[in-house]
Amino acid sequence: MATISLPSAEKSQLEALAALPLKLALREAVPLLVRLADNPAFLSSHVIPLLQEPREIKNWYVAHSCNGPDDSYSLQLFFWPAGSRTEIHDHTSWGAYCCVVGSVLEERYERLDDGSQPNHARLKKLWQLWWRRGDRISTVLPYDGGIHRVGNSGKILAISMHLYGPPIGGVDGRDYDLSKNHVCDRLVT
Repeated sequence: MATISLPSAEKSQLEALAALPLKLALREAVPLLVRLADNPAFLSSHVIPLLQEPREIKNWYVAHSCNGPDDSYSLQLFFWPAGSRTEIHDHTSWGAYCCVVGSVLEERYERLDDGSQPNHARLKKLWQLWWRRGDRISTVLPYDGGIHRVGNSGKILAISMHLYGPPIGGVDGRDYDLSKNHVCDRLVT
């Protein structure tokens, strides 16, 4: 995985987000992510090289990333070959993402149970949207505020840019299995 290099002004803005209350940080993160996604220098140094590298990858992965001091933020470029997708999951941080190449499908879920039974969760699909370059930004809040699955069910490569705030606690989020009404913690890697 390659490292994203950012100008010092953007790094300072990203670091400042970590000190803000959660909903304010997320509101401030959206225009910053839009500026990065529209920045020709950023795209030519980080996104275009991904398109020029021949790959025989079958699954999604984080191709480039930049993490703030003490995990105050994480900026990541995800590579989505045709047919790839995540499992249903949530995060322990706020997050925002946009598509910079191609399109990705996001499915959003709602938890129906009260969370009182360990390793058990019942989910209901709320909506699904295709996100393309130039569309608005998708945002998630921690845990039940952003249960989703993201993938590329199209026929061409997609690349998305994700910005996450500081994680809450020692886990990265939770993974859900609809077929078994199961949920488990996903450890920080």
